[in-house]
Amino acid sequence: MPDFPHISLVLGGARSGKSAWGERFALSSGLEPVYLATAGVEDDEMRARVAKHQARRAGQWRVLEAPRSIAPIIKSLGPGQVVLVDCLTLWLSNQMFAGADIEAEGQALMQAIAESTAKVVMVSNELGLGLVPESSLGRAFRDWQGWLNQGAAKIADPVVFVAAGLPLLLKGQLPEGRT
Repeated sequence: MPDFPHISLVLGGARSGKSAWGERFALSSGLEPVYLATAGVEDDEMRARVAKHQARRAGQWRVLEAPRSIAPIIKSLGPGQVVLVDCLTLWLSNQMFAGADIEAEGQALMQAIAESTAKVVMVSNELGLGLVPESSLGRAFRDWQGWLNQGAAKIADPVVFVAAGLPLLLKGQLPEGRT
């Protein structure tokens, strides 16, 4: 559908409904849906979270799992596709734990998204509304997440903030009849 935005950003807190909203929004495009999952499954609790997401998607999506190297995947997708990147927050934590150059990785990702011929819907946590983390690692993560979200918001139109499952439009316009 020609009126579906090229790049969209969906922000929200933990368990805000941002992923579910982003999924519905991407599916409303009428394009082939690709789910780019960035979660690494390290324990039973995360395994259960991933299982809930998988059950909600119920086979509607082509699923690609990539905890770190998502820019090449986004570049490989084409005009008849919409990719939901879920989520930038997990991608960032994976980069940090790997000791990656966060600034370079973030710039490469934003460039890949901007140049993609597929439609891109990014999901990310908004961390700047809470307490200041006690540890230097927590503060660094919060700061990098804020900068990553700002970079994503700069190239995205629309930007939607989801709280309690309800979308609030921060930038741009949603296409007519979409979520």
